[in-house]
Amino acid sequence: MRSLEKLLAILAALLGFFGVMLAAASAHLAPGTSLGSAALILLTQAPAVLAVLAAVRTGLFGRSFGFLGALALVVGSVLFAGGITMRLLTSLSLPAMLAPIGGTLLIAGWLLLFLSGIFALRRR
Repeated sequence: MRSLEKLLAILAALLGFFGVMLAAASAHLAPGTSLGSAALILLTQAPAVLAVLAAVRTGLFGRSFGFLGALALVVGSVLFAGGITMRLLTSLSLPAMLAPIGGTLLIAGWLLLFLSGIFALRRR
């Protein structure tokens, strides 16, 4: 599980990096577009994933649901922000479905984290 933990931390850093890039693009290249929403998702979920990893380490969250929830946050963020960004930059119809799928994964990820915390409480 250590390698999964490291991978999730690295991916969280990438979420933050791309979140700042999208925020800058939203402010300077495409003001008034939904790039700001994409940046917001990435910039809020990146520290959340790092916090989840810390919570798993300290036992506040169970490992299985905690890591699964963190993974859902990462994948959901990428799909949500990627879908919005691709929709603005291309005329493809596929990106239109990525944001709702990503949003659903984000909701599922937070539900998994809730359950992880509940299960960790019950074990104590």
